[in-house]
Amino acid sequence: MYNKIHKVFSFFLMAIIIHMTSSCTTNSPKSLPAIIPAIEMKPKTSHPLGIIGGTEPVYLEGMVSPFISRIDTGAQTSSIDVAKEKFFERDGKRWVAFTIINSETNESKVFEKVIEDQIAIKRVGGNERRVIVVMDIKMGGQSIKERFTLAEREKFKYQILIGRNILNGRAIVDPALNVTLK
Repeated sequence: MYNKIHKVFSFFLMAIIIHMTSSCTTNSPKSLPAIIPAIEMKPKTSHPLGIIGGTEPVYLEGMVSPFISRIDTGAQTSSIDVAKEKFFERDGKRWVAFTIINSETNESKVFEKVIEDQIAIKRVGGNERRVIVVMDIKMGGQSIKERFTLAEREKFKYQILIGRNILNGRAIVDPALNVTLK
């Protein structure tokens, strides 16, 4: 009886092994993997300024000389160093007149802008209130109209700070680089 069971078991085992190995060594076209076409990956948003560095030149409308500006992904709103702020009313709206002086070239220009808003800035020495105006700038050949807070930045190395309100969707920042834009 043992011999009979052993022969039947051996037969089935041999049949299973033959079936498994024959399915692995077939050369039929059906067993070849399907060719998957390449998929072109496109970025979700284009970044017209490309990869920029930790400092970049920024041109203010009406001024010739660029300002080497700090690129700050931690700042929500961009900021600019101004002097001689004077507040006034025109046509029922609040305005501010201010002077911007390029510390590298001494080029200066007086601007008059509508006050868009005011914002509280949290600082180590205490909070400060700043007015927000819309400024026209150029970076890397791109004309940009965006909100800036007006600040006294004379104690800072850079007169303009470019924040996320300008960077979002326009640039990727690599802080290891500097002055990549023309």
